[in-house]
Amino acid sequence: MIDETDARILALIQTDAMLTAQELGARINLSPSQAARRRARLEAEGYVLSYAARLDPARVGLSVQAFVQVQMATHTPDRAKSFERLLGTLPEVVSVWSLTGEADYLLRVWCADLGALNVLIHERLLPHPAVSRVQSQIVMNQLKTFAGLPL
Repeated sequence: MIDETDARILALIQTDAMLTAQELGARINLSPSQAARRRARLEAEGYVLSYAARLDPARVGLSVQAFVQVQMATHTPDRAKSFERLLGTLPEVVSVWSLTGEADYLLRVWCADLGALNVLIHERLLPHPAVSRVQSQIVMNQLKTFAGLPL
């Protein structure tokens, strides 16, 4: 279990992973060395999975974000594994969830343009033998980005 100070550290570093021990300590009223030790312990215990930079999609040439629902024609373990391997090869697919309900998978994708989204759907996803249906929703405006886990 984590205490209130640990929760505050996690909340702060998921907002800004580049906080120094000095900055972190100042925000939670601990010495830099205490803040660094607690942060290192939280990392070692697996509370922090990784650190990454968030990039500006437009600046790197990505203008279309979409959610793609995939319904499988067959649910055999081999076909599912084959489809999941395919997803691992597609850089446009940035997140994948397996779901209950009508859709079996929900993909979050980023593409350069609508033509690239069309290629992804019609030339990469639909030809897979386990896929029966693909439905996409294009994001018009993202009102809230991932703001971190509620701690």
